Amino acid sequence: MDTANATKAAIGPIRRETLQHSAVAELRAMILAGELPPGSRVPEMQLCEQLGVSRTPLREALRILASENLVELRPHRGAVVTPIDPNEIAAIFEVMEALESLAAGLACRKGTEAEFAELDALHDQLVAHFQTGNRLAYSTVNRRVHAVIVGMARNPALETTYAGFAAQILRARSLANYDADRWQESLTEHEGFMTALRRRDAAAAGALLAEHSRQTAKAVLRALRGNGAGSGSGDAASGAA
Repeated sequence: MDTANATKAAIGPIRRETLQHSAVAELRAMILAGELPPGSRVPEMQLCEQLGVSRTPLREALRILASENLVELRPHRGAVVTPIDPNEIAAIFEVMEALESLAAGLACRKGTEAEFAELDALHDQLVAHFQTGNRLAYSTVNRRVHAVIVGMARNPALETTYAGFAAQILRARSLANYDADRWQESLTEHEGFMTALRRRDAAAAGALLAEHSRQTAKAVLRALRGNGAGSGSGDAASGAA
């Protein structure tokens, strides 16, 4: 095969992969925002038109989301958005608590000064968004804070395991509504573990981040069980804890 033909042959797979990644990102965002509610059927034809993709990359995207437990591929029914089971979310939070505690301890030992400076800057943004009442911006920065701490651990196994559960936790948070008191408590908890991280106090940072995870779990589960976990749409801005 000459160079020109080889280039043409490569264009197809590259474009399919790009469309697939785009479809994954769009569908994941729709599920996390509650636009595709728990238990609802995924309207494939409508989404193909909306996203500008054929059924092949869409179905490849759905398989990826199924591996994240965001959708279920059911015979003769197609894809269905996975219902939220509070008991399953509770179990995942227990694992996330241990992972975040471990990440905090490792971050204290392995983190660079530049990474700690980034955390400080992110925390300042959290405070600013809290003061202006911007829950959506706060939630976005909050996710970044936790991701940076996990990254500072420099442990690929930890990162992979954490990422495997993160989407489910994010969806549960997005469907839960937090009151102002819990939001204030969450920020106070952030200030506590940030202080321990700055001191590189691994034991304290791990314990404080674990406690933050426990309190977040309580708030999420209380909201899910009160609202009816398996149905209804959520507000992506609400997951501020």
